Amino acid sequence: MTDKRDYNNEIKDTSDHRYAYNFDFDVMHHYMLKSFIPFFRRGSLLELGSFRGDFTKRVMPYFDDITCVEASDEAIAIAKRDLGEGLIFINDVFEGVTLPKRYDNILLTHVLEHLDDPVGVLRRVNEEWLSEGGRLFLVCPNANAPSRQIAVKMGLIRHNSAVTPAELEHGHRITYSLDTLERDAKLAGLNVVHRSGIFFKALANFQWDRLLETDIISSEYLEGCYHLGQIYPDLCASIFLMCEAGGTR
Repeated sequence: MTDKRDYNNEIKDTSDHRYAYNFDFDVMHHYMLKSFIPFFRRGSLLELGSFRGDFTKRVMPYFDDITCVEASDEAIAIAKRDLGEGLIFINDVFEGVTLPKRYDNILLTHVLEHLDDPVGVLRRVNEEWLSEGGRLFLVCPNANAPSRQIAVKMGLIRHNSAVTPAELEHGHRITYSLDTLERDAKLAGLNVVHRSGIFFKALANFQWDRLLETDIISSEYLEGCYHLGQIYPDLCASIFLMCEAGGTR
């Protein structure tokens, strides 16, 4: 991140691309939480990149001590309004923020791909912010998602890991696959304990949004896509690493 970035502008929808879709909020958030719950530790939670608090709201029943760090002051204002008292909000960038303690659970979901120095931030997670035995829940959009591979074959995207103009406008800097995500986690000194994918996905987000307005997609079908993703993590909408602190502390 640099001083030249406008974080409020990056989260705005454009004429042909939304920053976040109903599919993200209604489907992916549900299954991200379902993937995380077995690994949650008792204690505190730090959410790095809380946006407007949509996912924060889902984790609130599981933690009494929640701190959110978000670079967009407009997003924080909405989160404070909607989530009420009891949470700590910090409007800052991850590279410069000073946090008062270590945390037992750290969420970094669909955020790492936006950072100018992802390894540097992951190193801060490893060396400064994870408590003893603490866990990082790291999720990124998947370069190899079938929907993306189809777009490549259609000529809409040059290659699986390309950053499209629309993604760049929303602040994306990289498109991760399982191997490159694990590479950066290890470069930061983190210990990758669990790797998986979240939700088998062959359609683009805007296509999913249209389908979810019909009766074509059942809850059973969504569950099937989630469980199929456990078998084929490299064909999921998002990739997921659960990490613990490694190296010298």
